[in-house]
Amino acid sequence: MHAAVVVFPGSNCDRDLAVAFKAAGAKVSMVWHKDSELPQGVDMVGIPGGFSYGDYLRCGAIAANSPICRSVAAHAQRGGYVLGICNGFQVLTETGLLPGALLRNAGLKYICKTVGLKVETTASDYTNGYDAGQVINIPIAHHDGNYFADDETIAKLRGEDRVAFSYAENPNGARDDIAGILSENRRVLGMMPHPERAAEVAHGNTDGAALFRALTGALQTA
Repeated sequence: MHAAVVVFPGSNCDRDLAVAFKAAGAKVSMVWHKDSELPQGVDMVGIPGGFSYGDYLRCGAIAANSPICRSVAAHAQRGGYVLGICNGFQVLTETGLLPGALLRNAGLKYICKTVGLKVETTASDYTNGYDAGQVINIPIAHHDGNYFADDETIAKLRGEDRVAFSYAENPNGARDDIAGILSENRRVLGMMPHPERAAEVAHGNTDGAALFRALTGALQTA
């Protein structure tokens, strides 16, 4: 698998994401936000966490209009895989690749801790390394992680089995406890928690590693 990790001014988890992809057996290319094209042969695009452009407008809004995001959108529309984590999830909603929006946490405070994350579906190449209903421990670190969508969108996501993860105990006010969602073709995943921060023994927690292994395995056998 060839993964491209997009780097914006303010990204702070780009290297962590690259390490997680490499540990799962992927080749990784780092791509600067001002580039207009992804490298040839890219299977997966990772949009990492951080504070792209300082989050000076809406979180992810400026990044969503960067040159590389046009190429990322085209990649997704061709059926390519895209993983957006934390600020990357915000970017994916701002580009329209995923529905909904990420609002200020209900408690109006930045939250940084490990939370229980329930695996809602195994019917995706991201989540099939887990068991349905399994609770894994994954770190969060966000100020604007409160997922919001209207009733119709929430019902559609649930009805189409597109909620990938939900919070075991909601830390931020997210509607329906939603922590991560899938696109209609199940190849774009946006999630607020950081699986790349729980992918190595050195982290003291490897619950996130199965996501990267499952994805790499799926693409290697495709």
